[in-house]
Amino acid sequence: MNRKILFTGILASTLSIAAAETAHATEHYPDRPVRIVVTSAPGSGLDTVARIISADMGQVLKQSVIIENKAGAAGIPGTREVLAATPNGYTLGLVSSNHSVNPSLNNALPYDSIDGLTAITLLGYVPLVLAVPEKSPYKTVQDLLKAARKNPDAINYGSSGTGSALHLASVLLETKADITMTHIPYKGGSILTSDLISGQIDLAFLAVPTAYAQIKAGTLRALAVSTKQRMDLLPNIPTLSEAGVNDYEYVPWIGLIAPAGLDKGITDLLRKTVTDVVQLPKMKAQFDAQGFMPVGSSSEDFHELIKNDVELSAKLIKQAGIKAAS
Repeated sequence: MNRKILFTGILASTLSIAAAETAHATEHYPDRPVRIVVTSAPGSGLDTVARIISADMGQVLKQSVIIENKAGAAGIPGTREVLAATPNGYTLGLVSSNHSVNPSLNNALPYDSIDGLTAITLLGYVPLVLAVPEKSPYKTVQDLLKAARKNPDAINYGSSGTGSALHLASVLLETKADITMTHIPYKGGSILTSDLISGQIDLAFLAVPTAYAQIKAGTLRALAVSTKQRMDLLPNIPTLSEAGVNDYEYVPWIGLIAPAGLDKGITDLLRKTVTDVVQLPKMKAQFDAQGFMPVGSSSEDFHELIKNDVELSAKLIKQAGIKAAS
């Protein structure tokens, strides 16, 4: 027999078997519990969203959806664990905007943040609010900008850490408004909020659920939100663009990922499941309480968002003069 014909026949047979096995795996997926690794601590916004959707995901998939927290190091250990797993749909990861920041802050990142994963879907956004203490002299964004331009670097702002979403939101404000302020990094959000309320710092971007109670109570004053449109939760608070910072938008996100090479059929099933779940009417009250804006995107759109956000984060980190760790 002609060797070329024999080889072609063997190759075709091998590919046929592989295709059949893949189809079988997709058809019967999932046949055991699905694990979602949450790259932050229990009780965090990321963790809360994961637990809100997990029960309904399980009902749709007809399997348990188990949440496991692997916090620390800006989510790098948890993401590494997910991306090192077998791409069979049984190990997924819930990541935040930190995922897009990490490549610019760590020269030895142990994975490719853009192409080393399967982007399943963008769950949604966590808007920020620019807030000042109750007794602040800044009543509006324009008051703040006027003071910052008159006395560069005299105004200080807090964040939950160098390179954090709250830090980069402030850097983008400086860039868009052509002002300079002094950054005061904190090791966490609770101390940051306390110091802002007491007036130890002049202003800060905070996640809406973190600041909402204080805004309603009057201990913090909201100047603007970071979204493109006004928020239902804070309808009287303008966007930064409306307040005079043209084309400003910075909204941290939450998304579901899997190891690279996940079968398209499984990817599509998970995407549809999560997209349907986050849009359930009963979810609205729970998400509103978290200041979470559900989306549920295509895999392609989520992949493009990650790519664009990595590029934006790199520009902002360079603007802020932050050096990556070796």
